[in-house]
Amino acid sequence: MPEGYLPIFIFLVVATLFPFILLMLARFVRPQLPSLAKLEAYECGIKAASNSRGRYTVRFYIVAILFVVFDVETIFLFPWAVQFKQLGWFGVSEVTVFLAILVVGYIWAFKKGALEWV
Repeated sequence: MPEGYLPIFIFLVVATLFPFILLMLARFVRPQLPSLAKLEAYECGIKAASNSRGRYTVRFYIVAILFVVFDVETIFLFPWAVQFKQLGWFGVSEVTVFLAILVVGYIWAFKKGALEWV
């Protein structure tokens, strides 16, 4: 192994072993039999109003998926902003097409009623 890679190898070994060592250490420190009060769901210091396994409407999941999709796609704007001067008008046209696709997707989701809460 070349000398330049030894620190990287040591770092990888330590980074791999560190979580396992901490989990094993936590196993010996934590209490083994928690009380029933500690196992209850905590809601701002009051008793839980309902079962935590209740059903949710599909709209929550649709809004969450739409958020992730649009959030991840807007992350692609960061490299464009960093290289804005080097890309010139070609970059502006490309990001315009990209944003147009995002707006069309947003309008489609809005017309489908995915963003309505009623």
